[in-house]
Amino acid sequence: MKSLLTRATLALTLAISIAGPAAAHRQWMLPSATVLSGQDPWITVDAAVSNDLFYFEHVPLRLDGLTVTNPDGSVGTAENQATGKYRSTFDVHLTQPGTYKVALASGGIMASWEENGQRKRWRGTAETFAKEVPANAEKLQVTEGARRLEFFATSGKPTDTVLKPTGKGLELSPVTHPNDLFAGEKASFKLLLDGKPAPEVEVTVIPGGIRYRNDLGEMKLKTDKDGAFTVTWPTPGMYWMTAQTEDKKTTVPQANKRSASYTATFEVLAQ
Repeated sequence: MKSLLTRATLALTLAISIAGPAAAHRQWMLPSATVLSGQDPWITVDAAVSNDLFYFEHVPLRLDGLTVTNPDGSVGTAENQATGKYRSTFDVHLTQPGTYKVALASGGIMASWEENGQRKRWRGTAETFAKEVPANAEKLQVTEGARRLEFFATSGKPTDTVLKPTGKGLELSPVTHPNDLFAGEKASFKLLLDGKPAPEVEVTVIPGGIRYRNDLGEMKLKTDKDGAFTVTWPTPGMYWMTAQTEDKKTTVPQANKRSASYTATFEVLAQ
């Protein structure tokens, strides 16, 4: 049963990741706060896949592969993990001063081909590809998918240890600290692909609460030749940011192309 659930989770993750920002369903993690102070700060996080931001109405976001990085770079803990009908939840105890990174990063491959006039689809890993995809499959298309979903939270003074990129997939390299965002001010960021600037990538930014307004309120941006872009936050609140890029630089021999996506949640405060 556990292996079936894991494969189902991977299938959903890859389908949404490879489908891109235009897909109806959006993945997100929503922390109770990202800027904290006091002697014993905690945050509670909701995680889901839904049409509206940030509203539970589709499926929970599975927490397989969830990581917490402490301000000193050590591995933290996501406590009290639980998954219900529409959302997953967990807590993070901010035991160190500084900035934390909470992330879900995953990868895999998705294939499609024709068999007896019917279109077949498959999702899995490079290790299971040869066993489950016909060697003589007609019109075979294979996409390698990589996604990163994350947010940052700071207890006390912001630090930058966790902001260093891993060099894998599509990542955000903040110029403006992600926990130093204010309404009406401009924030600068860079997108990196495998540690190098990702030019001409479209970035979508949407404020939360879209269930309660007629206008989506999305901002469409694009990175420059250095992977840089800026966001001017119109109002305080929680914002969802996503970006995706495709290329031929696959890391598995079976794949024809690679799709990499990045999604994050940011808290913007009033001045």
